Amino acid sequence: MHLTLKLVREIISGRKLILELAKADFRKRFVGSYFGIIWMFIQPVATVLVYFFVFQLGMKATPPVPEPYVIWLIPGIIPWFFFTDTISGITGCMQEYSYLVKKMAFPVELLPAIKLLSCLFVHLCFIVIMMAVFLFSGKLPQPSWIQIIYYSFAAGMLTLGLGYFTSSVNVFFKDMSQIVSIALQFGMWLVPIMYWEGMFTVDHPWMEILFKLNPFYYIVTGYRDSMLTGAAFFQRPMNTLYFWCFTIAVFYLGLKIFVRLRPHFSDVL
Repeated sequence: MHLTLKLVREIISGRKLILELAKADFRKRFVGSYFGIIWMFIQPVATVLVYFFVFQLGMKATPPVPEPYVIWLIPGIIPWFFFTDTISGITGCMQEYSYLVKKMAFPVELLPAIKLLSCLFVHLCFIVIMMAVFLFSGKLPQPSWIQIIYYSFAAGMLTLGLGYFTSSVNVFFKDMSQIVSIALQFGMWLVPIMYWEGMFTVDHPWMEILFKLNPFYYIVTGYRDSMLTGAAFFQRPMNTLYFWCFTIAVFYLGLKIFVRLRPHFSDVL
């Protein structure tokens, strides 16, 4: 708890620095790119189109709500884009900002938070696009849409906790970034993003427990609740309790490992 409180104080005191570095990091992604920020949207849009053709047109998939497949898919896949973008960026942030890590006066604990905020800028753009798609499809805004703020925060805290672990280990074990990349490709299929979990749980009820043990199930379900069903997060009290217990534990352990390895970063980098 002491480590977490210390980190919170550092983030609050260094909030201006974090914001400026996050803006610089966001701009740096597209420096020298002819199409600039457009590239930020091309891969996610292409991914959604592929799943649309495969699942809706090819496999005739029907979601568990009376909505077109794409309308059901988008709220589930957008938080996954945020998660993959953020965890990948945080994992390699010590190498990317090695010149700051080597400065004794710079609080390196802020680097994962800087990456998180930079990726959050991108995520906010996708949230706006998602809401525009919903409005264009004829849906009226609902009060539950504001819950996206809560679920984005929840996804960010889970990612940051994991990121403290992966970024610190990656300094000494460079293969960590490759492991994260493979885990993300495999992990996407462990969350019911493109498919409805009822396809498995109807015949095998025990699989529902396996799905809910995945903390990202809570995030995906929450985004869909917010945008489609209007259900509030407190209507899933056990899922909420489990998610935050898991996230707090991961955050504490990840930060503890980060702090323990931090004195050796500059020697390796």
